[in-house]
Amino acid sequence: MTTQFAHDLRVARRKAGLLQSDVAHLLTASRTVVSDLEHGRYRPTLEQTVMLSLIFGRSFESLFDELMRECRGHLNKQLKTLPELEDQTGRTFNRSDSLSRLQSFLTKEQG
Repeated sequence: MTTQFAHDLRVARRKAGLLQSDVAHLLTASRTVVSDLEHGRYRPTLEQTVMLSLIFGRSFESLFDELMRECRGHLNKQLKTLPELEDQTGRTFNRSDSLSRLQSFLTKEQG
C-alpha cells in the first residue's frame, strides 16, 4: 500500500541527507518503523506526524488529504446506514439538521 505520504516522506528524508536510522533516533523508534512508514505499510501516529513535520519543515499535506478522502467515504457510508429515531426527544431535536448539514458538507467537498 504505497501512498503519496510514504513517497513524500522518503523524498524529504533523502533530500535532508538523513538516514532512516537518524529519523528513527529522532522519533525514538526503530529503523524498521521508518522503513514501514516510507513503504506505506502503516501510517504515522499524530505525534509522529508532528515530529516528522518539525524534522523536515513541512506539513505533509498528502497524509491529510488521503485521510480526509477516506474519512469522507467512511462517513458517507455510515450516514446511509444510520438508524432512524423512533422517538425524538429534547436531546435530539437538532439531529436531523446536523445530519443534513454533514451530508451536504460531504457532498460539497467531494464535488
